[in-house]
Amino acid sequence: MSSAPSEHSLALADGALIPLIVQRHGQARRMKLRFDGLEDRALLTIPPRASLRTALDWARQHIGWVEDQRSRSGSRVVVAEGVDVPVEGQLLRIVATGKPGRALLIEDRSLLVGGPAEHIGARVSRWLKMRAKAVLAEETQALANKHGLPLGRVSIGDPRGRWGSCSARGDIRYSWRLILAPPHVRLATVAHEVAHLKHMHHGPDFHAFVDEISPVDADVARAWLKRHGRELHRYVEQQ
Repeated sequence: MSSAPSEHSLALADGALIPLIVQRHGQARRMKLRFDGLEDRALLTIPPRASLRTALDWARQHIGWVEDQRSRSGSRVVVAEGVDVPVEGQLLRIVATGKPGRALLIEDRSLLVGGPAEHIGARVSRWLKMRAKAVLAEETQALANKHGLPLGRVSIGDPRGRWGSCSARGDIRYSWRLILAPPHVRLATVAHEVAHLKHMHHGPDFHAFVDEISPVDADVARAWLKRHGRELHRYVEQQ
């Protein structure tokens, strides 16, 4: 049985304090420390009867590891004027034009945004999600039609643990953040989910079908996501 998490802190060598979230878990047999780069915090899972003081001391002994993970993870990027944001794998600088109108324009490695300056971040975030939904729906429908597969509804969300999912009804849901990745990564993900319309498992038949219908090398795309996928979650809208 798990209990509610408790929040503590870790003091790093540079004097910074980061949250340390301690969670007792009924199935845990040993202490496990993780670093959550998106929230800039450490997560410590401990057995249900472990001493909290011992656990905190153990975590402090691993501050060097936490600092190393923190340096690798990068920090959050708030989408706003002057920020570089990837669109289909290409970094574009968000530029406020100061002109009226709601249209966004890609020009010379810039994403030109009109309208009130204080709304630029929110408008870019909405535009990215709308673009993701339109592109993913079109590519999914085209691939499903090409292979005569019954497709349900295509939608987007912002899950942390997966890039796409397919229900037994044939509804496919993607992470909108795929629009930030290079096109070959998005296309391979579409092929993966469309393949589930025929094979609702990850057996040999499924993987063979993915290779058959994917217009790109699925292994290359999978390797890119494994290496860079976490970076796509750095981009956040200003609250």
